[in-house]
Amino acid sequence: MKIIIGLGNPGEKYNNTRHNVGFQTLNILAKKLDLNFSLEKKFNAEIAQTTLKDEKTILAKPQTFMNNSGLSVQALVSFYKIDPKKDLIIIYDDIDLLIGEIRTSGQSSGGHNGMQSIIQSLGTNEIKRFRIGILNLPKEQISKTSNYVLGNFSKKEQDIISKSIGQVIEEIV
Repeated sequence: MKIIIGLGNPGEKYNNTRHNVGFQTLNILAKKLDLNFSLEKKFNAEIAQTTLKDEKTILAKPQTFMNNSGLSVQALVSFYKIDPKKDLIIIYDDIDLLIGEIRTSGQSSGGHNGMQSIIQSLGTNEIKRFRIGILNLPKEQISKTSNYVLGNFSKKEQDIISKSIGQVIEEIV
């Protein structure tokens, strides 16, 4: 069994923000697979179930807000008794990567509060991940990181992100 987590913030006002790239990825994957998410209160997450590569797979969007994502992820990992080092994948935005760039490496949170919450909750940083870059200007021009990551993509930026999301989905399915 695999669990794929897309990180983001719940609520309509966050739908198209840079910080919700993980949610966007799972929404597009679910649409492609004709899946619907439903809220599972015991996990504090919206989940959908499917089979990918002949393996039962849970898609999950934590509803805890980004900084507490680890609470939801821990509940899922514990309930399904999976090994987070082998059977968990996290998809999230990365302000340290240029927009659209994808990286699968990483042994730390890199300052990402959602990933830090997951690492602390699970007690390991050995987690498979897809980091999708959201930086579209010199980092020194960003006066407040939270304002930038909670800002919406421009049409041009969304087109770039959509291509990256498509590449991540191809790797997953």
